[in-house]
Amino acid sequence: MPPLNLADDQRAVVELPLAGAAFLEGPAGAGKTTAGVARLLRLLREGVPADALIVIVPQRTLAAAYVDALRGSQRGAGGEVTIVTIGGLAQRAIELFWPLIAEPAGFGAPDRPPVFLTLETAQYFMARLVSPLLDAGYFDSISIDRNRLYSQILDNLNKAAVVGFPHTEIAGRLKAAWVGESAGLRVFDEAQECADRFRAYCLSHNLLDFSLQYEVFVRRLWPLPIYRNHLLRRYTHLIADNVEEDTPTAHDLLAEWLPHTTSALVIFDHDAGYRRFLGADPQSAGRLRELCAKHLTFSRSYVASPAVQALGVGLARALGRRIEGGQPAPLTSAQPPPLEFASHRYHPEMLDWVAEKIAGLVGEENVPPKEIVVLAPFLTAALRFSLANKLAAKGIAVRSHRPSRALRDEPATLCLLTLAALCHPHWGIHPTRYDVAYALMQAIADMDLVRSQLLADIAYRIHDGAPILSPFVEIEPEMQERITFLLGGRYEGLRTWINAHAAVRRGQGKADARRRSLRVELDHFLGRLFGELLSQPGYGFHRSFEAGEVTANLIESVRKFRQVTPEAADAPDLGREYVQMVHDGVVAAQYIRSWRRQPEDAVLLAPAYTFLMMNRPVDHQFWLDVGGSGWWERINQPLTHPYILSRRWGCSRPVVAAVDPLSQSDAKWTDAEEHAAQMDALAALVLGLAGRCRVQIHLALSELGEQGSEQRGALLQAVQRVLRGGGSWRVEVGG
Repeated sequence: MPPLNLADDQRAVVELPLAGAAFLEGPAGAGKTTAGVARLLRLLREGVPADALIVIVPQRTLAAAYVDALRGSQRGAGGEVTIVTIGGLAQRAIELFWPLIAEPAGFGAPDRPPVFLTLETAQYFMARLVSPLLDAGYFDSISIDRNRLYSQILDNLNKAAVVGFPHTEIAGRLKAAWVGESAGLRVFDEAQECADRFRAYCLSHNLLDFSLQYEVFVRRLWPLPIYRNHLLRRYTHLIADNVEEDTPTAHDLLAEWLPHTTSALVIFDHDAGYRRFLGADPQSAGRLRELCAKHLTFSRSYVASPAVQALGVGLARALGRRIEGGQPAPLTSAQPPPLEFASHRYHPEMLDWVAEKIAGLVGEENVPPKEIVVLAPFLTAALRFSLANKLAAKGIAVRSHRPSRALRDEPATLCLLTLAALCHPHWGIHPTRYDVAYALMQAIADMDLVRSQLLADIAYRIHDGAPILSPFVEIEPEMQERITFLLGGRYEGLRTWINAHAAVRRGQGKADARRRSLRVELDHFLGRLFGELLSQPGYGFHRSFEAGEVTANLIESVRKFRQVTPEAADAPDLGREYVQMVHDGVVAAQYIRSWRRQPEDAVLLAPAYTFLMMNRPVDHQFWLDVGGSGWWERINQPLTHPYILSRRWGCSRPVVAAVDPLSQSDAKWTDAEEHAAQMDALAALVLGLAGRCRVQIHLALSELGEQGSEQRGALLQAVQRVLRGGGSWRVEVGG
């Protein structure tokens, strides 16, 4: 790693004494993390053993700067620096001290090891427990997809753990704040019963989802002198970055930890807390300031220009945030205005404008595509497909990142699992003709949807209860010519590979003992399918970084799934179970490779909050559908609530100490609270985005949204107030 070029204020942080705690705060882009990285490297140069250093971040993706710095630095012996989240620290501690806590914590088999669940496997077990209740009429008063229902129940358990109240109080807290009809209270009781059943099942089978890991760590391990002494003796130097994105319980632990460190650096972002829906609590993080002897503040941004900073402040002020300053800075003739606003009547016209502007930036102004990001509150599949095609037609590479999407939403995933079903006839899964056509289009290079649909209609059928593909030579010559012999040859290679594996599975499927042996093979099978066939020349995954990444994530998901499902003695064939779980819409877990990859010089398409958590600056940002309600309205979550299930709820006074998480408020969540929370979140969002933009923000409006509805949201109204206030802006009216 090249030497870091540090400003005076950053150098002051690096050169702090090797003993004592310091609290560093400032806006995004002020160089705080860079100073933290340089401080870490200095500690190593001064002879602090690497295994005495720990870096704590709220989310693994926010550790990238530290990981990259250590990978490129020259350091001597002394182990490795620990870079971890509190959740990761909890998992390590539970594995190490399991014999001491398993029985007191109430686990059913304390003599057996713990099994840690991912988000995906937790949803699987939740579905097995809750599905019978749904069939019996639970939650019949609300309309919600099952996968969203499962994830919201899990989210309630997680909130209880990270805030610090018993999970048995979830329904009581939600009901206390309810202002709707009394009939609506029933769903909270039903959600509570589901959460209680899931917790009891996990305890009896030694399963630890995120919430149980957190609770066991905080309530059972942390108070043990043997563990605390072990932790404090090992880690004597602490760096905690982005504490505003962490949870109240994490702040409680850090507050007890800080006095026992030799040195500590706590880094805090102003106007952040974007992970509030996951329990982030900036006010709670502010408590740590008083526990540090040294306070430092960075105010200068090394990313955003003064004009872009002023724009962000102006928008935030228009949304009701009280901020000093923010007047548009004078521009030279060589500087582009910080804001460009274009209005169009229809959604496709807006996308055409965005594509044209990006093409102009890349082709005429020589802006690298990687310095351009296109943001929307939600990146739908239709929006992603349409804009990607428009940019591809102009020769501009595009990549997208949507970490919260379901596994089934990935085309590569559907292709792999459809082919897996064809190779495992004993599963009894019969893909539709459309699924097979779509899989053929993805699997065979240069195969379009028309030819793949034609081929599926002719060659795919169910014979003796099993799906099969007919040979290409049996197709009528006229149809062969329409499909082309080149694609037919590739199809035949795919069909031969599938039939060879299907014949083996068909024979083994007759023996129950052998069928059980197949339970551990799906991840290995997918690896072979990718390596032996789909990644080869002539097939769809050849030289496709995105397809390779999706395949790697899928294999990891299957591997973790089979590692935990043997805990359920009545689990059926796991391959079939996994495929069914994906088709039911299970939300994908976080895969770090998806966040860290930088495959090419490409324009990034991403949801706005996802981009913020990537914590990377760009030259140009395009905000789509600025009149849309998605920019400011919360997603409807009828079974959970990020504000009510927090320590802040019901606290009207400034918080100077930890709020007792066991106390319940009788305050009601009304429309006034909802509106205030939405405006505050939107103001923080625009400040965060502006702080990560170097040159220019381009706002794109379609008067009629993607679904044809009129767009008059809060962000558009704030933009209009800023435009009416004057300044160096550029306005275009299109369509």
